[in-house]
Amino acid sequence: MNVTKKARLENAGWAVGSPAEFLQLTQEEQRFIEVKLALATGVKQWREQQGMTQAGLAKRLGSSQSRIAKLEAADPSVSLDLLMRSLLTVGATPSDIAKLIQRAGRGRAA
Repeated sequence: MNVTKKARLENAGWAVGSPAEFLQLTQEEQRFIEVKLALATGVKQWREQQGMTQAGLAKRLGSSQSRIAKLEAADPSVSLDLLMRSLLTVGATPSDIAKLIQRAGRGRAA
């Protein structure tokens, strides 16, 4: 955020900060969210690279298209188990998954 705009908002009595500050997330909670976001994004990218639809992936996983849509949107109700199974189903290797997680960590450090 622009420094001038931030100062103007604070002078008007507004609290300005990050979503993590607003939600009072611990560093561990922040990292967990970042990892889930990276994995969800990875599922969508790998699925699209394979030319697979959400419905096609859902069928292979024994799930529903709406569940896959939630997964790709990183809905909090989606488990890490489903994220991992989805990645493996669309062809990601454990090494590919590790790279997604590493990118999530680099994004935080940047």
